[in-house]
Amino acid sequence: MKHIVTLEEIQNFEGKYPKQLWYLFFVEMWERFCFYGMRGVLTIFMVDQLFLKEDHANLQYGAIQAFVYAFTFIGGIFADKILGFKKSLFFGAIVMILGNLLIAVAPQDLFYYGIAFSIIGTGFFKPNVSSMVGELYKEDDGRRDAGYGMFYAGINVGGLFGGALCVYLGKYYSWQLCFLAAAIVMFLGLITFIFTKKQLGPIGDSPLLAMEAGKRKLREIAVYTLSLLSIPFIFIMVKNTDYTDYFMYTIGVTAIAYFVYELIKLGDLKLQKKLFAAFLFVFFYLLFNTIYEQSGGSLSLFAKDNLDDKLLFFSIDPNIINNSSNTFFVVVLSPLIGLLWIWMGKRKIEPNTLIKFGIGFLFLAASFYIFYLTRFFADSKGIASLNVFTIAYLVTTIGELCLGPIGMSIITKLSPKRLFGMMMGLWFLASAFGQLFAGKLGAEISKSNKGATLLSKLQSYTEGYYQLAIYSLVAGVILLLISPFLKKLMQEVK
Repeated sequence: MKHIVTLEEIQNFEGKYPKQLWYLFFVEMWERFCFYGMRGVLTIFMVDQLFLKEDHANLQYGAIQAFVYAFTFIGGIFADKILGFKKSLFFGAIVMILGNLLIAVAPQDLFYYGIAFSIIGTGFFKPNVSSMVGELYKEDDGRRDAGYGMFYAGINVGGLFGGALCVYLGKYYSWQLCFLAAAIVMFLGLITFIFTKKQLGPIGDSPLLAMEAGKRKLREIAVYTLSLLSIPFIFIMVKNTDYTDYFMYTIGVTAIAYFVYELIKLGDLKLQKKLFAAFLFVFFYLLFNTIYEQSGGSLSLFAKDNLDDKLLFFSIDPNIINNSSNTFFVVVLSPLIGLLWIWMGKRKIEPNTLIKFGIGFLFLAASFYIFYLTRFFADSKGIASLNVFTIAYLVTTIGELCLGPIGMSIITKLSPKRLFGMMMGLWFLASAFGQLFAGKLGAEISKSNKGATLLSKLQSYTEGYYQLAIYSLVAGVILLLISPFLKKLMQEVK
């Protein structure tokens, strides 16, 4: 008789990690390969191949990324209420593959059509792997943070190779090959999931299993159909960023209203306090991303024109460094910072989650100040040092590692299980608004360049990074000041 894996078997694992974590690790690794590869080439492609001005390319980049993350909120709700995580992930992967293949066929002509498919696909795929990781653990299992830390490393292994390969293929070989590579690795992620999903047992199954099969199927088909029918509207809104603003602000208000509804519906003051604390973490994550997510926009365009190609003793394309150095540093530093937290924990001096968030902002401020300092390491033509630029990314990564890996974990700790999908969706919706606002900030940085030389661009862009450093510093100080209030809301959750 065929053995059926139970939730109890999965959660009663021995050692540090459940074996199912590794399956989800590889599924997400391939998806991140695809996502980071695409992210790193968007503004370059739009400026060099679609001939958009830099400020327009920043706005388009922000709009695309905003839609990608906004649809994770919608996808998370559909997974919670109708599809379940497994079917949602499968559908999302198929649509993402189709989107990348469309662009690969005719990059200049089908770019926005393919992007519209990719937005829908990512929305159904992205939040659900993260949510399934949370379900591998019992609610009081202290190993959850370590699991999310390892999962976060998987994200960045994929991002490292995808970020380098897609830039390299697009700039030096063929844009068709670039987007085809993204489709191929997404297909590998789908195959990995198909062959390992049975090991997840009941995790990710449809919440409507008790419903009559015909009715359940009808609802699932309705979700798929409505999602595909929305593609033409996404196409229109991505091309016209004014429409993007209307959509995002509408979905933002709707999301907050839905959150308030679920908050009130809980009816338990202790649970409500925890859920509100989770919402505040989401809000500060939005602020972090608004500043941090210049990498695919203004920093990508800055790297394209204003950096030399000398990194230590090597020659390398600055856009490869811009798109992959962060993920490289995450992979290298994650275990070291993890060991540092353990060492501090044993001596009872480890900062709590709130303080770590605040420290993350302070490192973010320091990194953008270093991006500003590149102007003092430039020649008379406005070409700055790639080495200094890379050091800034090293500092950025330390800040990210104080916040990113524990963010998803704390959201699942503070949220009731039935609201995991919604809260992970809100987490990614915060990224959506962060991307949207980052695009707007990047566009303003581009507009500030009134000259026509690389030197004037260097001065304008670095001045913009100086302002972002100040914003980060202020946000970090505010978070540290209100940490006692947040700690009370979190109660026993650390």
